[in-house]
Amino acid sequence: MLGSGNYTYTPVEDWGNFPDEVILGDVAGIAIDANDQVYLFNRGQHPVVVLSQNGELLRTWGHGIFTNPHGASIGPDQCIYLTDNFDHTVRKFSLTGELLMELGTPGISSGFMSGKPFCKCTHSTISPSGDIFVSDGYNNACIHHYNPKGKHIKSWGQAGAGPGQFNLPHNICCDTDGWIYVADRENSRIQIFDTLGNFETQINNMHRPSGLAITAGSSPDLIVGELASYLEVNKDFPNLGPFVSFFDRQGSMLSRLDKGVGPGVYPGQFISPHSIALDSFGDLYIGDVAETDWKAVMGKELMPDNLRRFQKLRRSQT
Repeated sequence: MLGSGNYTYTPVEDWGNFPDEVILGDVAGIAIDANDQVYLFNRGQHPVVVLSQNGELLRTWGHGIFTNPHGASIGPDQCIYLTDNFDHTVRKFSLTGELLMELGTPGISSGFMSGKPFCKCTHSTISPSGDIFVSDGYNNACIHHYNPKGKHIKSWGQAGAGPGQFNLPHNICCDTDGWIYVADRENSRIQIFDTLGNFETQINNMHRPSGLAITAGSSPDLIVGELASYLEVNKDFPNLGPFVSFFDRQGSMLSRLDKGVGPGVYPGQFISPHSIALDSFGDLYIGDVAETDWKAVMGKELMPDNLRRFQKLRRSQT
């Protein structure tokens, strides 16, 4: 059992039935549709792997399109938005893989800290009105706002540590009231904005938020994948991740999913919790970029051949 209070979970071992030809790469993005089908946006040969809530393989698609899968989200329109950070694009697809819209020019960067779309964009989210918000983080420090047809409306943010500034905006969510939540990873905080880009508040007392999801409704709780330190000076310090934490909108920690023994590959442990999704049953799906971040987290420890790329955690009934 992991967690406490209203957020306690049990790892579901070996969830997901994959034929031999479907080998996952790091699951950088996870999204769940209205039918609780699970979309694993991963760095293997089958970039989009779709599973039922019971873990049965339904389909794969996206072959030969992506350079480096990074973020996935499904909007109120029941379309999936996939962010490719090496390709500097966000693409909108039907849930069966039909390309509907492309933001950005494949392979063309806007330039380091340009403030313009895109320079290694990280994630996207869709507002209740259908507007698209993109976090642009690895070589930029801003959020880009588009209307539902893909017209650029505005951008905001710059590098820094003050309100409305960013040090690697890595993930982004939107609640039912239109508030925007940004995982400002290297500033170790979540910033909250209105749809015009006005700063409202921030949530602190976390370490390197990478994955981010929110519960349904107004004033949601936040589910945060916190990373370990990759610095030699504090690499082995306890209580710095990797784990998954729950916060309310006022910043109080509600629960933490942590076995208490540091990073690892056993059920309930994490290497780099990069993406988080929540189904209608309250179960959690957590994508782990374990291969990408293995050396930074595990050092010289030998990486297993059958490295786990994601896991499902079943919410306990209270």
